[in-house]
Amino acid sequence: MINSISIHFGYDVELRHIRYFLAIAEERHFTRAAQKLGIGQPPLSHQIKDLEREIGTPLFHRIPQGAELTEAGRAFEDRVRQIPGLVAEAVSAAQRAAAGETGRIRVGFTGSAAFNPRVPQAIRIYRRRFPDVELSLAEHNSNGLVEGLKNGTLDAAFLRPDAVDKQGLRLFHLADEPLIAALASARMPHGEPIRLEQLAEDPFILTPRALGPTLFDATLEACRRAGFEAVLGQSAPQVASVLALVAAELGVALVPESMRDASFKGVTYHDLQGNAPKVALALAIRSDEHAATVSAFVAEARFPSEPEAG
Repeated sequence: MINSISIHFGYDVELRHIRYFLAIAEERHFTRAAQKLGIGQPPLSHQIKDLEREIGTPLFHRIPQGAELTEAGRAFEDRVRQIPGLVAEAVSAAQRAAAGETGRIRVGFTGSAAFNPRVPQAIRIYRRRFPDVELSLAEHNSNGLVEGLKNGTLDAAFLRPDAVDKQGLRLFHLADEPLIAALASARMPHGEPIRLEQLAEDPFILTPRALGPTLFDATLEACRRAGFEAVLGQSAPQVASVLALVAAELGVALVPESMRDASFKGVTYHDLQGNAPKVALALAIRSDEHAATVSAFVAEARFPSEPEAG
């Protein structure tokens, strides 16, 4: 029950006046109403007199057996009976919104990030904990996700952060993933480990740097450390299309280790021998973001409240 909120209704009428009036209207007796409310009978009578004075007409007939509503009192009761419940609902709605339990959140992700188990885990558990939050998802390349955050069309994004524009963003590191080689299965059908320099003569299929700078830069740097410059082959806008071109035997690719779970016909995945290069996975939000829904999502992504499935 709401007891301590002071709400004025244009006149000098507060929520407590409404509660007191309704208690007397229900009990038809000042003393019983006072006992129900947990206050003394004289203060209750005084508050009702204040209410009647503000409205300008008596609301009760005082009779030996208790109290009866006047015509004005019945008209008043008809219109104010729902007010305490409506106020309670409004307070609950505000409290739930402040706790991030209602509202909406728009989350983006890159194609490769979606295969890291931390991403579906965070989305799944968040949906369970906050079923009344409207959650919308969008796939984009890393630069597109950054743009979405900055222009306000996204609230949070799972991305590869190393080579993106971080100005105006706050990033939360989630994982580091080794890169593995994706080859056409016709070439190496068994997925055995390889040395990166074995691919020195192969064209590398990459997402253009303007779309996915992190994997682009990581691939070229890994090849340089292995002693060769990568031969650039076909480009593809998303990791799924990169794998499609690999399956078509148009080249090879380096992809995050979690992509191994993407069963793509015609592609085998191979660990890189030696010190395999790694790429980071992060959750990004605007640096000035204060929405409770976003804070709750960040907390779930960073510190899952349920163990990972499987």
